[in-house]
Amino acid sequence: MQIPKPTDDERRTFAELIPDDPSVQVKPMFGNLGAFVNGNMFAGLFGPCVGVRLVDETDRATLAAVDGAGPFGPAERPMGGYVALLPAWSSAPELAEPWIAKALAQVGALPPKAAKAAKPKAAKSTKKQAG
Repeated sequence: MQIPKPTDDERRTFAELIPDDPSVQVKPMFGNLGAFVNGNMFAGLFGPCVGVRLVDETDRATLAAVDGAGPFGPAERPMGGYVALLPAWSSAPELAEPWIAKALAQVGALPPKAAKAAKPKAAKSTKKQAG
């Protein structure tokens, strides 16, 4: 599976679309970016594509019905619950920001994601290799 990498301009545009909210974190993910609230991702950047997670099925269907919107993530395995915004909306924040705000509100209302426990480090072998 090929994972597209966003340009610096696409990263900057994504960051500008994300609300300036102390509960929001933007973090790198597989060479792309994700915007998180309470440990749950509500928006992401996959190559040039911005996607939002909409918990409400009616909202998700409404956005998906807009010509040009569609599945978000790899074509072979799109992310469930996410809808890709129209590419032109990245340069039209007044169209993208209401959907991003809606995703933030819906995902922000979910229970916080539990932190994963750190994996124990493997013990180093003290045996010398035969050679």
